[in-house]
Amino acid sequence: MPDVVISPAAMRIVKLLVGREPRTISDLLRPAGVTRTAVAEQLGELVAAGFVEQDTQRANGRGRPRHLYRATDAALALLFPGNQQCLVPAVWRAVLELGGEEMFKKIVKRTGRLMAQHYNHRITATKPLERLRQFVALLAAEGGLTDVVENGRRSTVLLKRNCPFFSMFDEHRGVCLIDLEMLGAVVGRPVRQTACRHAGDPCCAFEIVEKDNA
Repeated sequence: MPDVVISPAAMRIVKLLVGREPRTISDLLRPAGVTRTAVAEQLGELVAAGFVEQDTQRANGRGRPRHLYRATDAALALLFPGNQQCLVPAVWRAVLELGGEEMFKKIVKRTGRLMAQHYNHRITATKPLERLRQFVALLAAEGGLTDVVENGRRSTVLLKRNCPFFSMFDEHRGVCLIDLEMLGAVVGRPVRQTACRHAGDPCCAFEIVEKDNA
């Protein structure tokens, strides 16, 4: 999940909604212990961030609309922010202990290729640079922030300014390696990572080589 900060008051609303049927502002007033205006503002904050969805209903098509609010799946990650950081490293450790480095590499490669399929069926271009541009457009639709830098005729660099898997980082950089494998499978060219946020760089950078043939 992208880095989103919500207020403690809004977090209280999340806890009142998660795991329950959709509720109205009136339903939330007493347990929230604040005014209707405050609840409405907090819900607006959560809806804008994608943690709450609003459904508007009219009774028999008449009268004033009734607004119902429910927590989205994204809200669940707010309640256990550290669990992703524990689970993924544990999975990679188990893979290494049970299957060794060779199994680790096979899983990285296979997972990257499977993730590439998520994008490849929507990419129509055949040339690597055009495939990269279409891939960037798909990432943008998912909330990705990216820049493409063309370096002469030898390479193109993709700058990924945010990452949906950032909290899943582990010491073996398994998720980063999967990202690298996926990108290569999408553009159809060798790719190497030249910068990483986990190493102190402002963003992750991936260089796609041999652009002269793109």
